[in-house]
Amino acid sequence: MREPAFWHRPSSWTSQLLQPLAALYGAVAARRMRQSGVDAGIPVICVGNYHVGGAGKTPTVLALAKLLREIDERPVVLSRGYGGGLAGPVKVDRDSHTAADVGDEPLMMAACLPVVVSRDRAAGLALARAQDASVILMDDGFQNPSVAKDACLIVIDGTRGVGSGRVIPAGPLRAPLVPQLERTDALIVVGEGSAAQRIAADLASRGKPVLSAHLKPDQASLAALSGTRALAFAGIGDPARFFNTLRSSGVDVVRSKAFADHHAFTKEEIEALVAEARGDGLTLVTTEKDLARLRGPDGMPAWAQAIVPFAVTLQFDDGDALRRLVADQLFRARDRRLRK
Repeated sequence: MREPAFWHRPSSWTSQLLQPLAALYGAVAARRMRQSGVDAGIPVICVGNYHVGGAGKTPTVLALAKLLREIDERPVVLSRGYGGGLAGPVKVDRDSHTAADVGDEPLMMAACLPVVVSRDRAAGLALARAQDASVILMDDGFQNPSVAKDACLIVIDGTRGVGSGRVIPAGPLRAPLVPQLERTDALIVVGEGSAAQRIAADLASRGKPVLSAHLKPDQASLAALSGTRALAFAGIGDPARFFNTLRSSGVDVVRSKAFADHHAFTKEEIEALVAEARGDGLTLVTTEKDLARLRGPDGMPAWAQAIVPFAVTLQFDDGDALRRLVADQLFRARDRRLRK
C-alpha cells in the first residue's frame, strides 16, 4: 500500500474526520497488546516499529543476527511472511520458495540465516526452535500479543519519526503511542534528522537505551554503480529514503520511480524499466528487497538480470553499547526462566 500523504502532516481535515475510527482502532490495539503470549522457552528479541511502513527493521534484524553469532548464539528469524501465500509454519528455502510464497524480506534474509515463516507466529515457535535456535529474532510483531517477548527493540527513522502521531487510519501508528512506549526496551534511531528526538528523550528519561545507527552502502554495490547515471526504482515503505541514500553515497540518480510497498512487479513492468534505462543510457538500480520479489524458483530471470542491486548494512554508532544491550537482555531472559 501507499501511505497517504496526510499521515505525515501535522494536521489535516482528512485526519480529523478519521479520528473516531482511529480511536476505536487504537483502543482495540492497545487492549490486544496487554494480552499474555506464549513463552518460546528461549529468549525472543522482537524488532519492530511504532507505525506502518519502512523504518529499517530488516537491516536491524540482520545486524543483530551478525552480533548474536559473534557472541556464539544461534539466531533464527521468525516472520509473519507478509506478502507471501504460505501460511506456514515453514522454513524458508531459497532454492524452492519465491517471494510470492514466503514474502520478500524472509526470502532476502534466508541468504544469511535460518528464517521461519508463520502467519500464526505462536505456531511457528516449535519450528524455529527445531533449527537449533538459542534465540529467536522476531521480525516485526511488536503489537502482536501471541508470542511473549523478552526484549522489544524499536526502530524509528530519524527523518520521518512517527508522522502525524495519530493511529490508523488517521495516521501511521499501529497503536496509541503511550502503550507502545511502555513496552519498548530500547530505541534504535536510523539516520539523521530530529523527528525522533521527542520519543528518544521520553524513553531516555525512563532509563531505556537509545542507540543511533546509519545505513552503510555495500562497497561492491558502489563499485558497480561508479561512474554511471542511474534510474532508481523501489517498492518499499519509504522509497524516498532509498533514493536519498543513493544520492548521498555519490550515485548520480537521474530519475527515480516509486511503487507501493511490497509491489508485485510484473515482467512487463520490469521490461519497460529496462528499456527506459537503456534508451537513456542509464543503469537500472533497486533495493535487495525489491530484487527478491523478482527472483523465481530458478533464480533471477533473464529479463531482470540487467538490474543492479544496491545493498546496505546497518552500522551502529556505538557497537559496544549494542553488544551490552543484547547481552544484558539475554542474561535477564534466561535468568527469568531459571527462576520460574
